[in-house]
Amino acid sequence: MDALDLAPLLVGRPHVVAHSYGVLGTLIAVAAAPGSVRSLILIEPPLSHLVPHDPEVARLERIGDAVLTHGMDTDPSELREFLRIAGAPVGDGPLPEDVAAGVRRAHGGRLPSLSRPRLDAIRDAGVPVLVASGGHAAALERICDALAAALSGKRSVHPGAGHFVAAAPGFAEQLEAFLRKSVRWQASCDR
Repeated sequence: MDALDLAPLLVGRPHVVAHSYGVLGTLIAVAAAPGSVRSLILIEPPLSHLVPHDPEVARLERIGDAVLTHGMDTDPSELREFLRIAGAPVGDGPLPEDVAAGVRRAHGGRLPSLSRPRLDAIRDAGVPVLVASGGHAAALERICDALAAALSGKRSVHPGAGHFVAAAPGFAEQLEAFLRKSVRWQASCDR
C-alpha cells in the first residue's frame, strides 16, 4: 500500500529520503520504476534478510515482528528494547501515552521480513543512493552496510540522535553534499 501511495509522487523525478519502515514502500515503488527518482537517501531500514545468519540482526527482526504482531501485548522487556532502538522515550515506568498510541497504530502492520524489494533493479538503473545510520545499534549498522553494498551506494554513519539520524550532527551537511553531487551526476548523464 505504501508503494502504491508513493508511485504518483515520483512523477517529477524527486530526490527521495525514506526512514525506517518507510524505506520498504519506497524501495518497492522505486524498483517498479527506477528511472522515477533522482536519488535515494535511505535511513535505518528493517531489511534483515540482507544479513542472514547474524544473531543480532535476527533478534532485531524477531522483536520488531513481535511488536507488529502483538502490539501492546508484546513481552514487556522486548517491547521496551524495540522501542529504545526505535528511539522512543521509554523509561522504567508506564509507557508514555504517545508511545503506546504509536504501538497501537503499528499493530497489525505488514512484517518487514515479508518484504523483498528488487534492489537489483535500482542498482542496475544507476540510481545514486546514500544509506545512513546512527551508530546506535550493531544490527542496524550491519543491515545498512549490506544495503549500501547491494545498491552500490554511499554509506554514512551519524551518531548522536539514535534512530532519528536526520537530527544527528553532520547529517544535514552530508545530505546536502550528496544531493549536490547527485545533481551534478544527473546533469552530466543528461548531456
